[in-house]
Amino acid sequence: MYTMRLRTTFSAVALLGTAVMLGVPCPAAAQQSPATPTFAKDVAPILYRSCVECHRPDSIAPMSLIKYEDARPWARSIKTKVTARDMPPWYIERNVGIQKFKNDPSLSDKEIATIAAWVDGGAPQGNSGEMPTPPTFANRNEWRMGKPDVILETPKAVDVPATGPDWWVDMELDPKLTEDRYIMAIESKPAGLNAEKVIHHATSNMVLPDGGEAFLNEYAVGKNADVFPEGSGRLLKAGSKIHFNLHVHSYGEATAAKVQVGLKLYPKDASPSYVVDALHTGDSYDAIDLPAGQVSRVDGY
Repeated sequence: MYTMRLRTTFSAVALLGTAVMLGVPCPAAAQQSPATPTFAKDVAPILYRSCVECHRPDSIAPMSLIKYEDARPWARSIKTKVTARDMPPWYIERNVGIQKFKNDPSLSDKEIATIAAWVDGGAPQGNSGEMPTPPTFANRNEWRMGKPDVILETPKAVDVPATGPDWWVDMELDPKLTEDRYIMAIESKPAGLNAEKVIHHATSNMVLPDGGEAFLNEYAVGKNADVFPEGSGRLLKAGSKIHFNLHVHSYGEATAAKVQVGLKLYPKDASPSYVVDALHTGDSYDAIDLPAGQVSRVDGY
């Protein structure tokens, strides 16, 4: 019996060798899979385009994804989040309406498949020489749109405790405007050490002299400045006040936070050809009811 096994094995090996010598393709050779994507060549460019704006040191995300050593421990979580399209956050309905947006951070099906294949293949680093140059970011205190002509700031800081529930804070500022001015660019940002960690989002509205109110600007994670097209701008009427609404939340360390709104203005005597109007409308609620264990939806545009 022992001899028969040896003969059988030898015969199989001999037949395989004959097949190779005769040029007969082997099944394994005919079905070679493509090379596993690597972090350096395939994954890092995707992360640099769509993820590291938040996933970098001293930013809002819980971990950095710039270096392989930082990203590798999170490989499975990265795959889970991107395949579910939870990350990067981009909540435009994919099958309805406009689909092409400037600075769209969402991932294509091909990019998601690349990340999944990288993780399934063991998340290799690859050749470090193929790593792209990491993007550079503005300092947290810098204005992305450039130096403002006017900076409006919440009248006082919000003292956010180390622990506690989320809450909303309303404040009003009188900039003492004596003449109408047109805005060519506007940007909002948290102000103060670690303020960006406790300001979930912040909105500003113009309270008009006649008592009406008009949306002005907002801050949220990943939100850039609003730079209006050439020849257009927002009107800020004389006598208007600025109303701030801040959504704040604790992150484990007591923090004092303010919010600033920077304005780049047209010259005093200049009027743009087109006046931009921004409205918030279509609210479907007076209060949000969230029954335990269920999902509720409200809308606003």
